[in-house]
Order: sequence, then C-alpha cells, then structure tokens
Amino acid sequence: MLSADDPLPIHPQRVLIAGVTGSGKTTLAGRIATLWSLEHHEIDALHHGPNWTPRPEFLDDVRAFAETSRWVTEWQYTGKGTNEILPVRADLMVWLDYPWSLVRRRLITRTLNRRLFRTRLWNGNVEPALWSRDAWTGENDIMRWQTDTRFKWDDRMPEIMTQFPHLTIVRLAHPRETERWLRAQAVSGASTAPPKRRSRDR
Repeated sequence: MLSADDPLPIHPQRVLIAGVTGSGKTTLAGRIATLWSLEHHEIDALHHGPNWTPRPEFLDDVRAFAETSRWVTEWQYTGKGTNEILPVRADLMVWLDYPWSLVRRRLITRTLNRRLFRTRLWNGNVEPALWSRDAWTGENDIMRWQTDTRFKWDDRMPEIMTQFPHLTIVRLAHPRETERWLRAQAVSGASTAPPKRRSRDR
C-alpha cells in the first residue's frame, strides 16, 4: 500500500475512489478525471432513479463503463454487485482514510445544506426536508449509515489486497495528503492518455 509521497508504479487508466460516506470521493473523482483526462462515471447517478428508486439497469451500466479503457468512479454499492465488476477492471484504488471527526463534520454540513436549500440531486431527487419526520430516521438517516460503515474499509482492506493483487492502492490519511498527492501527480507530468499516432509521409 502506497502513501501520498510514494510515486505511482503505473500510469492509471481505471481508478476507484474508496472511503466512508462524506470523505469527498466524488469531488476527488472529478479532479482526477480532469487531471488524467479520464471519464468520470458518478455511481450515485447510475444507481438512483426517480423517487430514490434503484435503477434496474444499474449493474448493466456499471459493467458497460467498466469494460471501457479509461474511467474513474466511486467504489460504492459493494453489497449490490459492484465488487464483482469494478475492482477486477480497475488498476488504481485511492483510499480516503480521513479522521472520523473530519468526515463527520463534512457530512453534517453537506446534509444540512442539501436539505435546507432543497438541492436537486441525481434524476431530480431531493433529500428529505430538515423538518420532515423521515429526515433523520430509518432509511433516510445518512448519519447513522456513516456510523454503521465507519470501519468498513479498514476491515475490508486485507481481503482486497489479497483478492486483487493487481490493484495499486494509495492510502491518503488527511485532505492535506490528498492535496500533496494531487500536486505530485500534476508535477510528474505522467499523462495517462493514450499516445497520439504520428502521421506518416506518403
């Protein structure tokens, strides 16, 4: 497992971003997509249909983009079939292993903003209003979900390293490390884009 200061041994083409809810997976995926000219497939957008109903095409869509050559996505919905698709094809996993107090604060802020301002998310979905009875309980209690899955990646990491030995894993323990790692990738100038063909004289 690599740290923020270790050079990458590969030029990544297919990247997974892992981490507890609220760690900033989607934001980092977008930045990596820009940095390395990869296609960002936001996995929440593929999963959530109207009224928060899971899309029946979800796994078919995941399989379709996973078979392409260049992408980045968030590693989520591991209990719904993505484990059999994404890590098999990925060549780099970035693990956002941030302090609990930080990810908790981030999720509280994000949730309050989304519910207060009625932010439209994937396929027109909106999180329950702050004053809704269901806003902080049951299926809609994202804070409880974060707590329940707090140690998910710590527990799974030994299995992941054994099951997918081809996967280069980078662990980033704080946003400062993430920023340092991103700067190092930009400075290295290691493009993951396929080389351009030279035109031949005729």
